[in-house]
Amino acid sequence: MTGDFYGLPTRIISNAHVRLEFLAEAGPRIVRLMLTGSDENQFAEVPDIRWTTPYGDYFMRGGHRLWHSPEASPRSSIPDNSGLTIEEGSDGVRLSQPSDAHTRIGKSMEIRLHDDRPAVTVCHELTNDGMWPVELAPWSITQLALGGIAVLPQRTEPADRDRLTPNRYLVLWPYTHWHDPRLHLGDEYVLIEALAEPSVVKVGYMNPHGWLGYLRGSTLFVKRFSVVADQPPPDFGCNAEVYCNDRFIELETLAPLCRLEPGRSVTHVETWELYPGLRRCQTPDEVLAVISEIDALR
Repeated sequence: MTGDFYGLPTRIISNAHVRLEFLAEAGPRIVRLMLTGSDENQFAEVPDIRWTTPYGDYFMRGGHRLWHSPEASPRSSIPDNSGLTIEEGSDGVRLSQPSDAHTRIGKSMEIRLHDDRPAVTVCHELTNDGMWPVELAPWSITQLALGGIAVLPQRTEPADRDRLTPNRYLVLWPYTHWHDPRLHLGDEYVLIEALAEPSVVKVGYMNPHGWLGYLRGSTLFVKRFSVVADQPPPDFGCNAEVYCNDRFIELETLAPLCRLEPGRSVTHVETWELYPGLRRCQTPDEVLAVISEIDALR
């Protein structure tokens, strides 16, 4: 099935639980995720946001994308406006972008819908097509519509059962302020309200639980990923990050930093889960109450 995303052709895959839409020529980009029977996109749509790079305009678009960390300009945002190839499999689809002339890093996503529940597994892959090793980490970024609350589970038990050493940290970006009204610090969870404030907030940390959540309306969106404790990721050791501005909120996960040799690839897998039909929440306390009732998050 085909579709359209603000003038760009798309392809659609669906089952009894979810409908997923990706760009057919640019990317790899997943631009829409909907529950079957609903026309509400869980992702943000921002086709008007772009910026100029030495290699052409980079379009934010919205939805889900694959970058490689550590972030640097313009390396992280090389335009991906053409050249996509699509391979259909028995249980999903693979989207591939050839390596660009600047970084020589190729990107691909394998997408599989789950038959038994509203869930999607996305395997992200970076390939070094250059002549030299590159230090990088796969970086999976999902832009979601404003109006909800992001949930960042925290470590509560002592590290290695030792109460004399620290067991958690929170990393802030230069534009983030401790007194930001969207940021709620708790012992078990840090919450970020996705409000259209003029300022920007971004925090990161080592997430020991392997999931991030975003509750908007009556639907909870959860990203699950593997935690690799003995191989530190970038950004002071953050494997999970959340960014919010006045147009969207991003849930981001990162694999460990690696030395990617020429001709080799590295993967990072996420599973997205949707929990519909929850009671609507207006306050952070109400969100915490709903999260505590979902057995899969305990």
